[in-house]
Amino acid sequence: MSDAEEGFLVVLSDVKAEQDEDYLAWLTTEHVHERLGIPGFLAVRIFMRPIEGGRQYFIWYELRNADVVDSAAYLDRLNSPTPWSRRIMPILGNFGRAGGTVKARRRKEPAGLIMAIGFDAAPSRPENLLEGVAAASGIRSVHFLETDRKKTELRTNERDLRTSDNTFAGLLLLESDDRESLHVASATAALAEASGIIRIYQQIFSLRG
Repeated sequence: MSDAEEGFLVVLSDVKAEQDEDYLAWLTTEHVHERLGIPGFLAVRIFMRPIEGGRQYFIWYELRNADVVDSAAYLDRLNSPTPWSRRIMPILGNFGRAGGTVKARRRKEPAGLIMAIGFDAAPSRPENLLEGVAAASGIRSVHFLETDRKKTELRTNERDLRTSDNTFAGLLLLESDDRESLHVASATAALAEASGIIRIYQQIFSLRG
């Protein structure tokens, strides 16, 4: 399989400090295991950043391909959330979710820090966007994820439990073990097209199916 065929699912959310223990227990002991039991879900990495009054989470699933995002097996789980999921979904603030295809990549070397840079419109040639960024010192890998909005925005019972459900057209992910390297790379002219979030998260958990 080429990198261009690989799928992804990304989930972002804010969790208040007083709800964080329950959320993290749900996420790491039930939810990701349930997801990795679905055909086509290959691996997950969980990242976190502190925010005022709580934490912000970035969950990145590696999928066999984009068709997993609206597969019958996955939609069945989304329409049959567990009791614990039903309790968790309404507490998630600034919720964002997107699934689609890894359109371009330079290296695949996981690192402890990730910078997520959002795009309201996906660039026509994301591989050109990656060239200058990937050459920056200290950058271990760079990925451009392009959202399939039709697959992502399907209504499900789980979605109806949340108070918000945002998405984005594309997401550029930079991996490094050094924050300064991420800041230097993000300041390059190559990122002039970026129009959304720019945040750094630290990895706290990973699992392969």
